[in-house]
Amino acid sequence: MRRAPALAFALPLLLAGCGFRPVYMGAAGGAPGPAPRNLARIHVALIPDRPGQLLRQALQRRFHGANDTTPRRYTLRVSYWVTGSNEGILPSTVATRVQLIAGATWILARHDPGHTTVTTGSAQAMDGVDQFDEQYFASQLGSNAAYRRLARAIAEQITTRLAIFFRHRADRAAR
Repeated sequence: MRRAPALAFALPLLLAGCGFRPVYMGAAGGAPGPAPRNLARIHVALIPDRPGQLLRQALQRRFHGANDTTPRRYTLRVSYWVTGSNEGILPSTVATRVQLIAGATWILARHDPGHTTVTTGSAQAMDGVDQFDEQYFASQLGSNAAYRRLARAIAEQITTRLAIFFRHRADRAAR
């Protein structure tokens, strides 16, 4: 128990020695760091269908928040899909649960004449929905909630990958 405060004090010093720096760390003087500054410069291209709209909204909230006045330097193009498979099948062959798998591939490109690719990646998330035989409204609410959770999970993965990319790029440029 006596070592816990000493360890809590020493841990940041040890991590600083190995080059650890928070991804969203700000710059000197309280300015946003390279990750938040560059995320705010990303335009998210339209993603078709309702699940794509949910993903685009989740990405825009993470990149821009309430500040949507930053000029855009990049475009993020995302291919997004959600598939489902029936599980929990009753003897009457009625499925009581659907497992949803969402996948996305994305390309970040510059706003230049050649639309130069900056980085690419992919993301995947899983969720499930219980199906109610006679309660259509409850099933729809469950499905809508699952699609939102999937969009948030994919958006979080894409945002994290892009933030890490921008942080590493800034660190390489500073060397």
